[in-house]
Amino acid sequence: MRRADRWVRGVLGAVGGLLAAAASLGVAESVSAAARPEASPVTAVGGAVIDRTPASLKDYAVRHFGTNDKLVLQLGIVAILALFALALGVLSLWLRRTGCAGVLVFGAIGAVAAWSRPDNHRWDALPSIVGALAGAAVLWVLTGRLLVRRPAGPAEGPQSVAGESDAGDTATDTAEEPAGEPTGPESGARPPGFDRRGFLAAAAATAAASAGAGVLGRALNNRSTAAARASRAAVALPAPASRAAAVPVGADLRLPGLSAFTTPNERFYRVDTALVVPKIDATAWRLRIHGLGVGKDVDLSYDDLLARELIERDITLTCVSNQVGGPYVGNARWIGVRLADLLREAGVRPPSKGGRADQLVARSVDGMTIGSPVETVLDGRDAMLALGMNGEPLPFAHGFPVRMLVPGLYGYVSACKWLHELELTTFDSYDAYWVKRSWSQQAPIKTESRIDTPKPFAGPKAGRVPVAGVAWAQHRGIDQVQVRVDGGRWQTARLAAEDSVDTWRQWMWEWDATPGSHTLEVRATDRDGYTQTDHRVGTVPNGATGWHSVVVTVD
Repeated sequence: MRRADRWVRGVLGAVGGLLAAAASLGVAESVSAAARPEASPVTAVGGAVIDRTPASLKDYAVRHFGTNDKLVLQLGIVAILALFALALGVLSLWLRRTGCAGVLVFGAIGAVAAWSRPDNHRWDALPSIVGALAGAAVLWVLTGRLLVRRPAGPAEGPQSVAGESDAGDTATDTAEEPAGEPTGPESGARPPGFDRRGFLAAAAATAAASAGAGVLGRALNNRSTAAARASRAAVALPAPASRAAAVPVGADLRLPGLSAFTTPNERFYRVDTALVVPKIDATAWRLRIHGLGVGKDVDLSYDDLLARELIERDITLTCVSNQVGGPYVGNARWIGVRLADLLREAGVRPPSKGGRADQLVARSVDGMTIGSPVETVLDGRDAMLALGMNGEPLPFAHGFPVRMLVPGLYGYVSACKWLHELELTTFDSYDAYWVKRSWSQQAPIKTESRIDTPKPFAGPKAGRVPVAGVAWAQHRGIDQVQVRVDGGRWQTARLAAEDSVDTWRQWMWEWDATPGSHTLEVRATDRDGYTQTDHRVGTVPNGATGWHSVVVTVD
């Protein structure tokens, strides 16, 4: 075989590997509709990767990719799969069975990943297995079109395909001819080659079928969540028995570049481990409360919660992954059921009053576990099982049908989304998901502040420049915010009106800016008298500290 033909064959072999991978993923996507969307191989493997990611690496991903961290992970998995598919395609030209076995190995990895997830279901491994079988079959067929055929002389029988001998696994690259014997039409022999036209036809059919399978799978998966979407659309939140107080006049300074007092749902931060947002049918949803100190297990439906007295509160949430000055903090108006009432009705008492449990473990349908101190949940703050957010049922991305909120605690120890179980236990006997990954068992939110305007590296004009931002110390409240320029004296900022101690507070300071480069810094003091430290630490194990600063150049 000529060198140019070898290169063409190698490229086509690599293409065959990619098409086999595409067929595997397309078929798996279709089969996942019979199981559930979370069972697709990329999602299953991605979830397993997240489960095993060290805290420092997870923090790095959130810091650099933000809410796109899951997309980056999925693209990375697909890229790695593509590279291996290319390699397997080329390998199959010489070791056909070994290459196809490699596809099956990847299917086995997906199946094991699906079974290793904490929320695994009975058929979760099926999409990976069926997809791998389809991919291996496609690679076998496509590779067969690329195997070199030996020339057949007049005295030989029918042509045989290299690689399909008794050994069955090794394909010859060239067919040696006896020296001096002609190979043209005069001899009756044909030059060695491969079925390029047959490969291209099979490749086109495979690409079309794979795309069709993927589209069909996506459509079927969308249909499988139709009941969940319909159940959310049918929810009419009752008027709360205890309404939130009206936001005070002056709580929102309405300055350009300053975060709004209430964060719209579509702009509210989302940090979790779910590669596929769970979509749960509220009509089939149940909540179980059980464990230490519970006299009798409690089982509640969504309608049971809607029928109870609801409270409405403005509460600011903060993620422990939020770096100093970071975006993972937001304020919303929530409607829900008092969690303390449910627990007391179940017989639960705080440890300070003889209760047996000191940890409340919330479990999500995606397998997440979040542990909160029972003492904190029952201390009188507005801990709730939230049903609504900013006047509408919870969005799916924020926990529909029910999520948990405990003002004053970081989300990883309080704000379980897609909740379906509450278990009373102890911190000594059980470590929740993030605690197993080097984060602290208990994590009250730290006093923090952020400069929203001017933005880093902005170029304001000389003269009076408003410096403004937000500060938060949930369940303690903000008492003072100070700003300084270029390490000079601290200047007291004007605070916006306070809504409650559970919400953030806007602030503003007018700066007489002079031309040149300047560094602005901010710090806050909470109602307990604690002032932010300048000691800068990262988010692990229980939240970042330090002063937020921005550098600007005044024209």
